[in-house]
Amino acid sequence: MYKVMLVDDDYPVLELLADTIEWERLGMTLLGAHENGAAALEQASVQMPDILITDIGMPKMNGLELIEQLRGRKPSLRTAILSCHSEFHLAQQAMRLNVQHYLLKDTLEPSDMNKLLAEFKQSLDHEHQTSVQQLQLRHMVDRSRDALKAKFIRYTIHEPILDTRQWAEEGRSLGIAFDLPLQLPVLAQINDFSAGKRRFFSEDMLRFAVHNVMDEVIRDTGALAVPFAYGDKDIFLVFSFRESMKTNPFEEAAKLLRSIQEALRKSLKLSMSMLIGDLCGSPELLKQELTLLLSETAQQFYMEPRSIAKLHRQSPTDAADLFARYDEACGQFRDMLLEQDANALPGLIKQWSRFLHEQRFAPETVKEWVLKLVLDIKLKFQSLQYFRGGATAEVLHREIVDLGSLAELEHWLTEHFHTAMESVGGIRRQSHRTEVIDACQYVSLHLGKRISLEEVSERLHLNPSYFSRLFKKETGETFIEYVTRTKIERAKELLDQTSHSVGKIGEMLGYDNQSYFIKTFKTQIGLTPIEYRGK
Repeated sequence: MYKVMLVDDDYPVLELLADTIEWERLGMTLLGAHENGAAALEQASVQMPDILITDIGMPKMNGLELIEQLRGRKPSLRTAILSCHSEFHLAQQAMRLNVQHYLLKDTLEPSDMNKLLAEFKQSLDHEHQTSVQQLQLRHMVDRSRDALKAKFIRYTIHEPILDTRQWAEEGRSLGIAFDLPLQLPVLAQINDFSAGKRRFFSEDMLRFAVHNVMDEVIRDTGALAVPFAYGDKDIFLVFSFRESMKTNPFEEAAKLLRSIQEALRKSLKLSMSMLIGDLCGSPELLKQELTLLLSETAQQFYMEPRSIAKLHRQSPTDAADLFARYDEACGQFRDMLLEQDANALPGLIKQWSRFLHEQRFAPETVKEWVLKLVLDIKLKFQSLQYFRGGATAEVLHREIVDLGSLAELEHWLTEHFHTAMESVGGIRRQSHRTEVIDACQYVSLHLGKRISLEEVSERLHLNPSYFSRLFKKETGETFIEYVTRTKIERAKELLDQTSHSVGKIGEMLGYDNQSYFIKTFKTQIGLTPIEYRGK
């Protein structure tokens, strides 16, 4: 509905129009009726009308001044003068303000006002329809152009440039100033893309909003830069520069990038990290630098959100060095969950995040390591009957793969282990046999020592015979069978994840006699520890 504002210091006229006009039938709503221009202007600062019907001579602010003020804010405002004055000089002033309707109160009929409002509605409807069509057309053109730009940047990176002249001409048509001798490529990445996608309901809407903001900042600053979509969360920008001793291209690019970051933060509540490549003086060098930016995933993965950095090449640390610490990390997170120590979680995640950041492992290796960590812990707690349901391996894999930075990985791990802790705690609270749960927890925390039925039953203040029957009834196996199975499962983990000798692993699990450990392992698994590791 269109909003109408009435302004007249003649209260009976205001009352007559407010009561006799069928606003809803006309598709309108009466926004307000005011006795002077100042009051009307104050309300318009909160809610702007589409149509203004105003007297001329009023206290505090007359009608012509009010029209001029509101037209400055909304050029499409429809206006009509309603007055007792018929002086020619007032009509002239009204015409200069593009007021085409000048009605005299003495001869005014409600039907005349209805007719005028219907005309206003018809013109506003037409204007709105035209605006929508223009917006849709512009949107289609923008989408088509964005698709061409995405195709161009993908072709540049992934295909050989057979005809340099044709390639450069296509780049010019998309906005790259190849007439200038230097180009500077930048790879920008939307931080926490998954959260942004949820807020904007789709990847397409998110990308469209981000590109609009970037285009607006570039246009406002007059910079010679063109954004190109690449993938879901990556955007390339290509800057063009003249050779000059007075201009530092890297500083100029960084200044614009900071403006883009600030605009995204203010308008879309999004952050973006930027990686700046080297200056290029030829198509071949630009292609090479774009490819390098795309392949240097490690530097971008370890960048802080909303940071800007120059590209530097660094070989990732050997993955074996990360997996050598796997057992330590798995044990720490497992113990934290068993002990329900929520206060230890932030420090634990920071500790391992700092280690990953210092070593700079390849992002794919880090994600593989984290996925294995959460899946192994989940399986361990399911075997202890401490965990039910939760995300599947496929869902966890998809979520981890989508993480674009170490900061996002920290946040994801925090959320994941908070959820796991609530699940473990909930199952413990629901159990009618907490003694069995406590016994299982004790075993998991003391696998490195000999564990007897008498020791645990005494710890739980239960008779050994009663505890033995209770445990068998609740779990389907004897307590000693459970201890043995749990130790052998841990032995399998150590054989898989470490290079410790069989004798060392036996000692770590409280077996004084290596032969007895090997015999027990083979009884449980059907293979000796050496045969198991070989397979």
